[in-house]
Amino acid sequence: MSKPFKQELIAPCGMNCRICIGYLGYTMGGKKRKNPCICCRLGDKQCAFLKDGCKKLSNEEIKYCFECEDFPCKNLKKLDKRYRTKYEMSMIENLEYIEKNGISKFIENEVERWKCPKCGGVICVHNRKCYNCGI
Repeated sequence: MSKPFKQELIAPCGMNCRICIGYLGYTMGGKKRKNPCICCRLGDKQCAFLKDGCKKLSNEEIKYCFECEDFPCKNLKKLDKRYRTKYEMSMIENLEYIEKNGISKFIENEVERWKCPKCGGVICVHNRKCYNCGI
């Protein structure tokens, strides 16, 4: 893995940006992006999916959505439903795991969960492809 999994790549919504097709530098159509996503924590933008309507995130009052009294909000539920249905991953479950076990343990599990069995690269959550070796 050329770029390691790290805390800064876990978005407020529970998304692991390291496994995202945008962060990996590709479009959903398989083309290489001109400018890959650098993730919402490392960039100067707010969270790509929850930026609309969340003052606590935009004002940096919370680090993760589970810290909010409205967790899970309707926007996160909608996003989570889409990811559970299309990609077999739950951001709400990720956040609950982080809250219960800590970010270090979550990252440790993510490394194993998304490691390519052939080359050790990262498997993309969106298409289950390793952009390192192509499987």
